[in-house]
Amino acid sequence: MDASPDKKISGRYLAVLSLSALGVVYGDIGTSPLYALRECFHAQHGVPATPDNIIGILSLICWSLIIVISLKYLVFVMRADNRGEGGILALMSLARTRESQSTRRAVLIALGLFGSALLYGDGMITPAISVLSAIEGLEVATPVFGPYVEIITVVVLIILFGVQRAGTAKVGAFFGPVMLVWFAAITILGIRWIITAPRVLLAILPTHAVHFFVVNRMHGFLVLGAVFLAVTGGEALYADMGHFGARPIRLAWFACVFPSLLINYFGQGALLLHDKAAVPNPFFHMAPDWAKYPLVILATVAAVIASQAVISGAFSLTRQAVQLGYVPRIQIRHTSAREIGQIYIPSINWLLMIAAIGLVLAFKGSSALAAAYGVAVTATMGITTALLAIVERERWHWSLIAILSLTIPVLIIDMAFFGANIVKVEEGGWFPLVIGALVFTAMTTWARGRHILAERLKETTLSTDDLLRDLAGGRIHRVPGTAIFLSRQADGVPTTLLHNLKHNKVVHQRVILLSVNVEEAPHLADEERFEYKDLGQGVSRLVLRFGFMEDPDLPEYLARLSPKIGSINAMTTSYFLGRETLVATKRPGMALWREKLFASMMRNSSSAAQYFSLPTNQIIELGAQIEM
Repeated sequence: MDASPDKKISGRYLAVLSLSALGVVYGDIGTSPLYALRECFHAQHGVPATPDNIIGILSLICWSLIIVISLKYLVFVMRADNRGEGGILALMSLARTRESQSTRRAVLIALGLFGSALLYGDGMITPAISVLSAIEGLEVATPVFGPYVEIITVVVLIILFGVQRAGTAKVGAFFGPVMLVWFAAITILGIRWIITAPRVLLAILPTHAVHFFVVNRMHGFLVLGAVFLAVTGGEALYADMGHFGARPIRLAWFACVFPSLLINYFGQGALLLHDKAAVPNPFFHMAPDWAKYPLVILATVAAVIASQAVISGAFSLTRQAVQLGYVPRIQIRHTSAREIGQIYIPSINWLLMIAAIGLVLAFKGSSALAAAYGVAVTATMGITTALLAIVERERWHWSLIAILSLTIPVLIIDMAFFGANIVKVEEGGWFPLVIGALVFTAMTTWARGRHILAERLKETTLSTDDLLRDLAGGRIHRVPGTAIFLSRQADGVPTTLLHNLKHNKVVHQRVILLSVNVEEAPHLADEERFEYKDLGQGVSRLVLRFGFMEDPDLPEYLARLSPKIGSINAMTTSYFLGRETLVATKRPGMALWREKLFASMMRNSSSAAQYFSLPTNQIIELGAQIEM
C-alpha cells in the first residue's frame, strides 16, 4: 500500500489495518511464548529454575521487549520509512546518499545486502520452529502423538505456504481475528497464574536483570541466546511496514501485543515458581487439563500465522532487491488492486517451504531448531542499528551526542544478543549463516555483473551525432511507424538499433531511445518521473524513472506521458529489446566462477518483455554475444 507518513487514515480503516497487522506482522513475536522461556531453563546453556533466576530472566525478557521492540523498532527505526516503505534495503537506500564517497557507499551497500541476505535464513527457520513448537504441545496432553509430531508439522507447513497465493489482504483478514483470540487466550492464562504468585511482577524492575548477571556471570550471559527468542520478529515487523503503515503497527503493539506478551511470560514464571516439573513446556502446562487440546489447536493456528510476518517480509524484500538491481527479474504477482505493497512471489514461497520442511525433518525438535535461530537475526539487528545512526546524522541532522546516546546502548544490546547466539554456530547456527552467505554472493554477483555488462556494451556504443548525421544525409531508409529501443545507457546509440540497421537496413520515422532507471526511493512523484529530449530527425531520448516499490509498466506510463512527449500509436509501435548471450572470460572484472554464475542467473531471469508489461506481438528481440 502507499503507506506514506502523511497519509490520512480514517478511524475505522485504522482499526481494520491494525487487526490485519496482528495476523501478518505480529504472528512471529506473538507466538514466542511457546518456546522462549522454556529454552532459558532447559536448553544446553540454560540455568536452574530457582526463584531468583526465574524473576531475573523475566526481567530480561521484559526489558528486551521494551528496549528492542518498543523503543528501537516501533519508536525510532519505523521513523526511517523510505516514503512509506520499510525493511533493511529501504533503510540502506536512505543511508547511502548520492553525495556519499564511493568507498562509504560500497560499505553501506555491503552492510545492507548482507543484512537482507541473512533474513532469508530467518524466513526458513521461523515457520519450522513456530509450527513444530505448537504441535509438540500435543505431547503435553498425551504421549500418543509423539511419533507423529514431525508428520503433522510438515502437513501444516504445506497448507501454510499453499494459501499464500491468496494474498496478504485475504490472509490478514482471516489471521487478524484469530490472533486477537490468541492474544486474549494467552493473557487469560497469564493472569490465572500471576494471581497465584504476584511477586513475579517484581520482574518489571531492571535491578533483577542486573542481579541475574552478577550471580550467573558467563552462564547468565549465554542465556541471552534464549532470551532473544522473545524479540525475534523485529526485522520482519519493519519490513512489513509497507503493507500496513506505521500507525496501525504501533497501535496493535501497544494496545494488544505488548501487554499480552508480558502478562503471559509473567504467568509462565508464576507457574514455574509453583511447579518446577513444568520446565520442559511451561506454556502448555499453564492450561487446565480440559483446555489443553483446544490450546494446542489455537497454538497451531497461531504458529501458522507466526510464519506470515517473515514470509510477507521476504516477498517485500525480494521485490525491493529486484527493483534495485540486486536480484534477477522474477515473477511477482499483485494480490490487491488497492494495496500496492501486497504481493506474492511463487519462487520465493516454494523455496521457503522446501527449506522449512527440510529443517523440520533434519532437526526433529524445536529445541534443536532453537540453536539455529537467532544468529542471523541478531547480526541483521546490529546492521540496522548502524544504518539507523547514519540516517539520523545524514537525513534527520541529529547532533552527535543525540546519536551516540541512542546508538551506543542499543548497539551494546544487539552485540550482547549476537555474542550469546554466535556460540550456537556448531549446534545449528551455521545454517542461516550459510544461507546468508549464498544469498549475499548471488546478490553481489548480480549487481557487479550488471555493471560489467553495461561497461562492455558501452565499449561498442556509437555517438548519436553519427546516427543523426546519416539520417540527415538520407543514407538510411526510413519506414512508417514508431520504434522504441530499450537501452541500458542514457547516452549513445543502443546496440539494438545498430543491430537493426545492420540486418534490416531501415530506421522507423519515429525513434525513441528509452532508458529505465530505478531510484532509491519507493515511489516517485510525476514531476520526477521522466526526462525527454528531441534530438532531431525524428529521434528522441526518453529516460523513465521508477521507485523500487513500483511496477515499470511501460505502455501505461508512455500513454500517460503522451501529452508531453507526443502521442504514441500502440498499434504501429514496435519495441526492440536486446538479449545478450554472455561468455565467461578471463578479462578483468569478476572471477571466472562468478561470471558463469552471472550468466546462469541472466539466462534464468524473467524476460524484459514480461517485466515491463510489453505487448508480446509487438516485440522484436535482437541477440548479441558479449564477452565478460
